Amino acid sequence: MKRQRGIHIPDRKHTANDSGEFMPPSPVVTIPMNMHLGNTAICVVKVGDYVKVGQVIGEANGQNSARIHASVSGTVSEILETNPVTGKPQVFVRIASDGLQVLDENLAPSKIENIDDFIVAVRNSGVVGLGGAAAPAVARFILPDPNAIDYFIINGAECEPYMTCDTRTMIDDAELLYEGLEYVHRLLGIENIVVAIERNKPEAIRSMKALCDNSPFARVQVLEHMYPQGGKINLIYNVTGRIVPEGGRPGDVGCIVTNCTTLASIMRYIITGIPMIKKRVTVDGSAVKHPKNLLVPLGTPIRDVFEYAGGLRDDVGKVVTGGPMMGSAIPDLGAPIVKGTNTLLAFTKKDSVMPKPTDCIRCGKCVAGCPMQLMPVELHDAFLRSNPEKLHELKANMCVECGCCAYVCPARRPLTQYLKLAKATLREWQKVTGNTPAVRPY
Repeated sequence: MKRQRGIHIPDRKHTANDSGEFMPPSPVVTIPMNMHLGNTAICVVKVGDYVKVGQVIGEANGQNSARIHASVSGTVSEILETNPVTGKPQVFVRIASDGLQVLDENLAPSKIENIDDFIVAVRNSGVVGLGGAAAPAVARFILPDPNAIDYFIINGAECEPYMTCDTRTMIDDAELLYEGLEYVHRLLGIENIVVAIERNKPEAIRSMKALCDNSPFARVQVLEHMYPQGGKINLIYNVTGRIVPEGGRPGDVGCIVTNCTTLASIMRYIITGIPMIKKRVTVDGSAVKHPKNLLVPLGTPIRDVFEYAGGLRDDVGKVVTGGPMMGSAIPDLGAPIVKGTNTLLAFTKKDSVMPKPTDCIRCGKCVAGCPMQLMPVELHDAFLRSNPEKLHELKANMCVECGCCAYVCPARRPLTQYLKLAKATLREWQKVTGNTPAVRPY
């Protein structure tokens, strides 16, 4: 079977052997009521309330929302209605921790007898997609036509450099993850359950194979070490050979894709009753004194996380949340850890300098490296010419913003940034004209 293209980049998995220690709660945590794609959760506490670990402080606002729970015990000291970093309207609950980590006495294991019980548990857990998108996890298990799904793929690719939090899930929480696969098989009746892991994670492969090799329903598929192997569209193609159409979803080709830590977190809630209140975070980069994995309470200031990792070097130039390929620069270290935080990276000034772009030499490396088989240089030109019709023709919507084109460009042109703008331009044009995405032929 033909494999989708990509690029080979240094993985820099420095913390792969570090399972991660529990970081003690900060004196104050600031928890957003929206750590997910979808509707903001409804705040159900007020200033002065004493809250316990795992207590609901934000109730899901409809199907496309997720519960929010207190990550520390203590007193609600403030409810903010403005994001302290961006200034945009957003609700935050600030809790002054008492340091005791008193558990909510209402927490209890879930009794799962059927798929409806499972869906209720997933919804109550507050778990979201932990591979980066952060959509409410429950949406993956509400199937309009269960018979149309024949593949359940666990995403263990973790192809971004530095990031090792999913690797540790597949090693440290392997049995928890496998139990989740058993639930999926029993409740959804899906026969093809695949744990997809990149070849550069031998310990994770051994850990999952020890459980899956004799399984009647689950298997491990070792993937080539190539970025962006972990993208859903790429993963589906490389595991099944199926092509997700432009504007389509995995369910359109009979697949569900779930991040390994997402499923393990759901199972932890089902077994223990403890909802999503912490996140394993990889802390690394050339400006970090002691790179490590940490289990961090949600709402912890990023500044405190770096301090617990030994602090930052004096010549720090840039801090990034997420991987270096698709992550975002952080303007304020007071920003909190949220459910989707996988990695915190800090780089020295030397490593943070953006190279000066030069003229395109029409070498075609961006085309050869694009996993979606697009033509980034032509998309770039169409955007600069303000030509949305050409962007539509060139399938700009199929861009997954992986950064491959910018990485391989010898002229160091910021193609990914331009393609993000191009997609926004195309979306506005499609709203006006009513042109809908067409299926992209491969």
